[in-house]
This record gives sequence, structure tokens and C-alpha cells, in this order.
Amino acid sequence: MNTQKLDVDMAANILTQNPHRVRENRENVLEVAIGREVRAFRRKQEITVAELSATTGLSIGMLSKIENGNTSPSLTTLQTLANALSVPMTAFFRGFEETRMAVHTKAGEGVELDREGTRANHQYNLLGHIGANSSGVIVEPYLITLSDEADVFPTFQHGGIETIYMLEGEVDYRHGDEVYALQPGDTLFFDADAPHGPENLTRLPARYLSVISYPQES
Repeated sequence: MNTQKLDVDMAANILTQNPHRVRENRENVLEVAIGREVRAFRRKQEITVAELSATTGLSIGMLSKIENGNTSPSLTTLQTLANALSVPMTAFFRGFEETRMAVHTKAGEGVELDREGTRANHQYNLLGHIGANSSGVIVEPYLITLSDEADVFPTFQHGGIETIYMLEGEVDYRHGDEVYALQPGDTLFFDADAPHGPENLTRLPARYLSVISYPQES
């Protein structure tokens, strides 16, 4: 088990996506959406750019520009690509037309539920849910409350990545072979496939946010 502390320099090198980036205009968004779909269909069929070029008569350079969203392909070009990839031309516009969802849950209005594997007096409040989406990732945010009668259970195990942010109380939280003393303000980010869960309830009541993310089924 390798325990890692957040390295700011390392994170800066890895996290290249700009969270404050804005789209230049609607036309460029459409170009990017079309290019993303063309590339996805080509890769799904295991067709190389060179092979698609030979089939369509479009140059490799033009195909590269289309897939990277750097040009606005004509309807004739799109129809040619659609025929070569055996998909309807409208399929190239799906990512552009797809509704982008947001879920706003007011304080106290989360859905209280018994999540599979939940132990006695572990209160789970689901704070929101977005199903199938263009990112290919499902995210489940929970507010978890442990009362004085809560069971300890350090062997939860499920797929995906989980992030815990401690809000109140103190717990010793096990992940694999390591135990972490979590206090308010602490974060634990881990591979949820390893056994994990609260091992010692040091100060109760305890509350923490648990955000679980995993690939959506294709």
C-alpha cells in the first residue's frame, strides 16, 4: 500500500485542463462536437486516419483538422464521412445537441436511502444524481452521518474512485492496510476497490461528504 500526500508541483504537471476555460463561440463548439464524434466512430470501428482518407478521398490533414475541431466541414463532407463510417449524418451532432444537466439540492432535501452494504446507523443522504451523460462518468455525492449507535465497518468495497471530506466529528478510517485519523477539514481520496470504511469512531456524531465516481455502463 503506497500512501501519497498531495504534491502541488506534481498536481500542476498532471492537471492540464483549465477549469476556467470558455468557449470562443457557438460555431467552435459545434466544430469540436462534430470532430469528437467523427473520431469516436472511427476508433470504435478500428479504422485509421489513413484508411478513412483512402475511403473518403479526404486528405489526412483535412481529417485531422475535422477531428480536432479546427475546421467547419461542409454538409457534403459530413455525408461522405457518414457513408464511410456507416452512421447517419445526424449522429455527428449528438454531442452538440445533448442537454447538459445540473442538480441543485437545497439544504436538508437530500434523498435519505439505504445504500447497498450500508451498516446500522450509517445515514446516507444522496445529494444529487445525473445518469448517462457525455462524460462517460457517473458521480454519486452523499452526506453520511454516523450516530452514537453506528456500527464500525472497515470493509466496504466497490468499484470507482471515492473522495471523503470530513465535516464534523472524528473517525479513524481504514483503506487497505492503512488507517487515517480524519478530522474536520481533512480529505481522503482513494481507489474504492480496496476494503475501506470507518474503523474507530473517535468523536461523534460524525458527518462527512462522500463522492463516488465510476464509469457508466456502455
